[in-house]
Amino acid sequence: MSFLSIIKSSIGKKLLMALSGLFLVIFLTQHFLINITSVISADIFNALSHFMGTNPIVQFILQPILIFGVIFHFLMGFYLEIINYKSRNNRYSSYSGNQNASWISRNMIYSGGVVLLFLVLHFIDFWIPEINYKYVEAFPDDPNRYHEELVHKFVNPIRVGLYSISFIFLSLHLLHGFSSSFKTIGVDSKYYNPIQKFTFIFSTLIPAGFIFIAIFHYLTG
Repeated sequence: MSFLSIIKSSIGKKLLMALSGLFLVIFLTQHFLINITSVISADIFNALSHFMGTNPIVQFILQPILIFGVIFHFLMGFYLEIINYKSRNNRYSSYSGNQNASWISRNMIYSGGVVLLFLVLHFIDFWIPEINYKYVEAFPDDPNRYHEELVHKFVNPIRVGLYSISFIFLSLHLLHGFSSSFKTIGVDSKYYNPIQKFTFIFSTLIPAGFIFIAIFHYLTG
């Protein structure tokens, strides 16, 4: 069986979905580790952000790969949801949901949709102003501006609330998606229970950490 025929198959599409999700988890972890330094030291956060914002490998190789990964994951998710929906309608005249599936797994498309809307907001808040600063206005490089810009975003309680709600939905999305990705790629069942425990902790603590960062800067900014 050729690689092309594999990725065209239902299993192949689910495998690509799982792998893209695991890739985004790696980015999420890195993003959190950098952002949590903003509550510890403005200097450390500025240094890390300046490195990420000026390093050509990050900017012109890793960032486009990340953007592609995000777009691919969401498009594949919506595509698989449409395929599953049509499949259910073909088999049943009325469908009330898979009784063996959890509420979270049945509503991944909705939690994913909220996360996608959040990413749009996040791009508007941070990525577009950064592009404008560096390439449109062409302001001189200021390695100490990042912490102040971050804190300024969280003076608005509405924005803090939207971020917090979005990360709750991200947690719900991860609670099913992260652990099921390992099952999809064929991790041995004897390792699945510890993996499930780890993914539960990760899916709870990382989004909670992002919420903490937003609330911390709102209260102290």
